[in-house]
Amino acid sequence: MSRRYVTVVVAAISAIVLSLVAFMLPVPYATLEPGPVFDTLGEFNGEPMLSIEGDVPTYPTDGALDFTTVSVTGPDGKIGFADALLGWFDPDVNVVPKDFLYPEGETAEESDAQSAAQLASSKDNSSVAALRALGYDVPEQVEIGDVAKEGASVDLLKSGDVVLAVDGRAVSTPQQAVDAVSAATPGDVVTLSIERDGVPQDVAITTKPADDDPDVPRIGVSLAATFDLPVTIDNNVGDSVGGPSAGTMFALAIYDLLTPGSLTGGQRVAGTGEISPDGVVGPIGGVRQKMAGAHADGAEVFLVPAENCAEAADGDDFGMTLVKITDLDDAISSLEALAEDPDAKVPSCS
Repeated sequence: MSRRYVTVVVAAISAIVLSLVAFMLPVPYATLEPGPVFDTLGEFNGEPMLSIEGDVPTYPTDGALDFTTVSVTGPDGKIGFADALLGWFDPDVNVVPKDFLYPEGETAEESDAQSAAQLASSKDNSSVAALRALGYDVPEQVEIGDVAKEGASVDLLKSGDVVLAVDGRAVSTPQQAVDAVSAATPGDVVTLSIERDGVPQDVAITTKPADDDPDVPRIGVSLAATFDLPVTIDNNVGDSVGGPSAGTMFALAIYDLLTPGSLTGGQRVAGTGEISPDGVVGPIGGVRQKMAGAHADGAEVFLVPAENCAEAADGDDFGMTLVKITDLDDAISSLEALAEDPDAKVPSCS
């Protein structure tokens, strides 16, 4: 065997080994893939996903109202070049830079905590939106969440304080409270009328400039909305899922259980969308992956937030009816029309 031949063989083997190593090396990307779907009218871990208690009738229904999920590479997860390459050629997979999904330095624990908080908010918002769509009065109030350690409210406000007014202006939503504080100038004193442990009191707070804008006043707290529900709604989704995007499907299931007849007309309906307490449906991520997951589970109808319609229509519709929704009332009226006539004309993304 000549020296030249040996050199060529060794070079070829080295190139193959280096190529294999390169294919296995992690790259700074993440993948979004179709995740499992869950029927909000069915069971989760052996118990009803939604149960309603109180002096209200509930009704049997059929069909399915599936919320859809996306399987995403976590902030601590790694994918190889080969996985990224395969994802680029798979129409049901989206490959994106990891920093597009996660702030630099975010850990899996921090990401999971944020996702769990979003899910908790989604559960509350969906209950309120459904009950309001049914005509119930659901009072709302503003509660102090976290108090920044070096913020203007440290030692003045506590987590759980209920904010009744700002400078004498009654507030019942977090946005109203933010707007009232924003009317001041950094360095001004604002007076919050609060209730702590059932006792009303006024608290004077000297505002500080926002870190990102010295002209914007801040009092250094996070705010949350709390609601007085006329009935008890237990949402038994565990911690294996997270994020805000199941809210619309939760709300539809609650509405369906509290109204006679079947909202789906016996069809398997899937969908997605963040929801506000007033029933406004907001956009989400991974709509194409959620559509693929819904199709794999046999969905006939897919509810798409209006702002996601262009993305949803940019590819295979998997034979599903893509219904465009802007709020909960839209979704209800479209599903009622399709339950009566599967060929009914409803707002569509296609």
